[in-house]
Amino acid sequence: MAQNDIIAEVGGQSVFRRHHIKADGRDLRLYGYSAHELPVVAEMDDDVAKGGELRWHPFRREWNVYAAHRQNRTFKPSAADDPLAPTKPGGAATEIPFEDFEVAVFGNKFTSLHPEAPAPTTPPSTETDRAFGACDVVVYTADQTGDLHSVGQDRRRLLLAAWVDRYEALFSEGCRFVMPFESRGEEVGVTLHHPHGQIYAFGKVPHVHQLMAEAYADGFSLETSLPTWSDYVVAEAGNVAAFCPPFARFPYETWVTSRRRVAGPWDFSEEEADGFAALLGDMTRRYDTFFGRDTAYMLTLHASPVGSEDSFHFTAQFYPILRAPGRVKFLASVEQGTGVFTVDVMPETAARTLRDQ
Repeated sequence: MAQNDIIAEVGGQSVFRRHHIKADGRDLRLYGYSAHELPVVAEMDDDVAKGGELRWHPFRREWNVYAAHRQNRTFKPSAADDPLAPTKPGGAATEIPFEDFEVAVFGNKFTSLHPEAPAPTTPPSTETDRAFGACDVVVYTADQTGDLHSVGQDRRRLLLAAWVDRYEALFSEGCRFVMPFESRGEEVGVTLHHPHGQIYAFGKVPHVHQLMAEAYADGFSLETSLPTWSDYVVAEAGNVAAFCPPFARFPYETWVTSRRRVAGPWDFSEEEADGFAALLGDMTRRYDTFFGRDTAYMLTLHASPVGSEDSFHFTAQFYPILRAPGRVKFLASVEQGTGVFTVDVMPETAARTLRDQ
């Protein structure tokens, strides 16, 4: 019988986690509202990378990851060859060797970061280090189509429980910063269309999040700023707000956060967890309604790095890659060369537009 652990309670329902070690040694975790007891149908057993290496950029003052093996990652397979679908009897083995599941999380076969990342072997022409960390793939549903709106509130709450479970595990394994994210749409480089996201866990805190942590430590407070930004609020649910920050860099950029400061989603009350999950779906719907299509966006979750929990304020941030229906927002020479963004839509206008959807 499969080993299932209860890891959380969501709205009076237990959340179960089944841990399975794949034939190639990678971990697979299945999350659901009922214990997962299905037998293995068939397993993939391919070679698996153990990360790349880090190199220091002396001018940007940041570490970047170099992982040449990712050039060979899966690229736009047909629906029949979907590696994130469940494995069916008589069919080809996929990443999930079971006939059905609710939410699945497994180690990325083409990982950039790995707990057993090797020491760099390149010539010491710049400062280098091991690419310690982890990269997970998070599959939202066994269905081959869907999004954060269509999967429904129960599935979003289950996804949130899975994220929190992985935050706790990855921090306990020595990672310093953990970021769940979703890339949606071919404009942002999506090569697998099955509804899914990823989690990157870093051994070093990225430069952007060092700056965020410093800003919070120096006294900036979303908790006190939000009440003054009423013109920028798009929607609210359960003491959680979705808003277009007045300093947004992308047209129609939206952040989702609790009005009460929390370091990460592990600190949410039941009401806040419900509100946060609901707004993830609501913002996806609003974007798709306004742009008239499945909106290409990047969604990133920014929880506290290790050591900044006393001041950091958790946010989820949507960055749409569209500036109007039918028009892509390209990051062109000025933005790429200077880091200074030119924003085509005033954030207060974006908030008003999205409120009407």
